Amino acid sequence: MQIMTANLPPDLGPWQMFLHAGGVVQAVMVGLALASIVTWTVLVAKTWELRRIGRSLRTARAVLARAVQLPDTEGNPHLGDGIVHDLIVEARAELQQSAGLPDKAGIKERIASRLERVELNHVRHLRIGTGLLATIGATAPFVGLLGTVWGIMNSFIGIAKSNTTSLAVVAPGIAEALQAMALGLVAAIPAVVIYNHFSRRLAALRGDLGDVSAELQRIISRDLDRREASKADAAAVSMH
Repeated sequence: MQIMTANLPPDLGPWQMFLHAGGVVQAVMVGLALASIVTWTVLVAKTWELRRIGRSLRTARAVLARAVQLPDTEGNPHLGDGIVHDLIVEARAELQQSAGLPDKAGIKERIASRLERVELNHVRHLRIGTGLLATIGATAPFVGLLGTVWGIMNSFIGIAKSNTTSLAVVAPGIAEALQAMALGLVAAIPAVVIYNHFSRRLAALRGDLGDVSAELQRIISRDLDRREASKADAAAVSMH
C-alpha cells in the first residue's frame, strides 16, 4: 500500500491537477476558463444593453401613440437618440425627398422600406456578442474532449514507461483529463443557455421595434391624408 500511494501527488484538488497537467492540457484548461469568463461578461453587458433598449422602445411607443403628427426629436428625451431617433430621421428624410410627389402610396412604401432597413441594422448591432456564445457552446465540449484524450494518452504513456499498471501511475493523468472535460462542460452549458435566452430577448425587442415602426407609419399616413384633405378643401373653396 505504501508503494501505491508514494507516487500520488500530495493533493488531487483542481489547482494541483492543473499544475501537474501537461502543457496541452493546461492550455486547454486556460482556454476554457477564458471562454467561461467571456460568457459571463457577455451576459452582464448584453443584459444591461437589452434592458435599456427595451425600456426606451416601450417609452417611445407610448409617446408616439399619443402623437398627432410626426414628432420632432429635438428636445424630446424619449426620442432624442437611439433607435427611435434614427427611425424618425429616416422617415422625415424620405418625406422631404418625396415632397410634391402625387403618389402617396409610393411615399408610404418608400418610408416603410427605409424603416425596415433601420430596424435590420439595429438588430444586427444588437446581435453582436451572441455569436461568441454560440461558438463557445458549440466548441467548448470538443475542446474539453481534446484535453481529455490528450491526458489519458499521457497516462497510458506513463504506464508504458513505468512498466506497471498501478493505479497510482494513471490516476493523476486521468483526473487531469476528466477535469479538462468538466471545464469544457462548465464553459459550454451556460453559453448555450445564455445564447437561447438572448435569442428570445432579441425576438421580443424586434417585436417592440416593429411596433414603434408601425406607430410611425400610422402617424405619417395620417399626416399625408390630412394634407390631401387640406388640398381638397382649398381647391373646393377656390372653385366657389
